Amino acid sequence: MTASPLQSLLPQLASGAAHTHALGFAYEGLEGDRVRIRVPWREDLVGDPDTGVLSGGLVTTLLDHVGGLAVWVALDRFESIATLDLRVDYMRAAEPGRDLIAEARCYHLGHSVAFVRAWAFEDSPENPVAAAQSAYMLNSSGGRGLGANLKAPREAGQ
Repeated sequence: MTASPLQSLLPQLASGAAHTHALGFAYEGLEGDRVRIRVPWREDLVGDPDTGVLSGGLVTTLLDHVGGLAVWVALDRFESIATLDLRVDYMRAAEPGRDLIAEARCYHLGHSVAFVRAWAFEDSPENPVAAAQSAYMLNSSGGRGLGANLKAPREAGQ
């Protein structure tokens, strides 16, 4: 079975944006419809210097980004998407000095919205640091150009 062209892009999509590169996001792999990325523990990513725990904002960014990757996996192509809604439930503090892994899967792909569940953890998604439920808007233009939804201008006298 041949890998789709998207699969060869996933490592770049995981870490190619300026912010994901700066944060150190790295592609971990794809298993079925579940995609994984990792962020290494670094001192500059710590939210509480007294404990060494990674920042909650970093965890949110990680979950949002892996969710987007899961949407592209479900679509089997890259296209513009936007986060519509992101809920993150924090279960516990991340373990100091440990990398975080995030895993996501798109469980429903509609015409214009995709729905994703994601988890951040050190070793196993069964013991999550945080879990996310999110929705992403899809590019539903169907190849139509900008303004295709606008009515044609009325002619004089109509």
